[in-house]
Amino acid sequence: MAVIGARGQLGSDLVRVLSERYEVVGFTHEELEVADMASVERALGGRDWAAIVNTAAFHRVEACEADPERAFRVNALGALNVARVARAAGAKCVYISTDYVFDGAKGGPYLESDPPRPINVYGASKLAGEQLCLMTLDDALVLRISSVFGRAGASGKGGNFVETILQKARAGGPLRVVADQFMSPSYTLDVARLLMGLLEKDVRGVVHGANQGVCSWHELAQEAVRLCGLGVGVEPIPSSAFPSPVKRPPYSALASERLAALGLKTRPWREALGDYLREKGHLAG
Repeated sequence: MAVIGARGQLGSDLVRVLSERYEVVGFTHEELEVADMASVERALGGRDWAAIVNTAAFHRVEACEADPERAFRVNALGALNVARVARAAGAKCVYISTDYVFDGAKGGPYLESDPPRPINVYGASKLAGEQLCLMTLDDALVLRISSVFGRAGASGKGGNFVETILQKARAGGPLRVVADQFMSPSYTLDVARLLMGLLEKDVRGVVHGANQGVCSWHELAQEAVRLCGLGVGVEPIPSSAFPSPVKRPPYSALASERLAALGLKTRPWREALGDYLREKGHLAG
């Protein structure tokens, strides 16, 4: 089994979890550039993979908006390159996608059957990647997650949201966090365990794999600070306080209508956050 993006938040946990049951080879960006078909073929071609999991992404939304060509080259063409090599190898292809394929107008958690409608370049490029994978392989799996936090931290982002909040809280604040954008946090260790289950059942199509529940960025920050006992106030502010050239969906929470039928589930985000904080050493026990 191959994991592309093995040094990232999700990729590193996938290597860790999938290695419990499979022989796993992880590929870093230096070893495999998904946007370059020759690189993909050099790394993956001619080998008998059971599955190829593609976590590689150009995910900085402001940078995607400024450089749409690169966003589509990595997130869409890169997905197609990997899918084609997977097809040639007879391997299952797994593409990791995002809540940003939705526009946020529904006002409730999005299900797998809800029609995507991205409102920024990042979301559009990831939706194109989804479609290219599903078009290329009948048994392809697209796993959508959102607002990711994991032990390794995000490559190119310098940690993750939770770590940034805790660092600022320990420095004495002030903490001002957006309270009018709602999502479903995703703990990468939980996502990796879920994907193990999906692979064992040979699930295909689109699945939502975020942790259960909905929160704002403010609520997520507040809970992390509370669990760590830092006693620092977190001021709720509107997203308009941080002007951005990128449109973001105001409500992109994910729920699943497929997992229950498969006998699988994710756990509540608060429980996952507590375990993450323990894993990182912020909490005892």
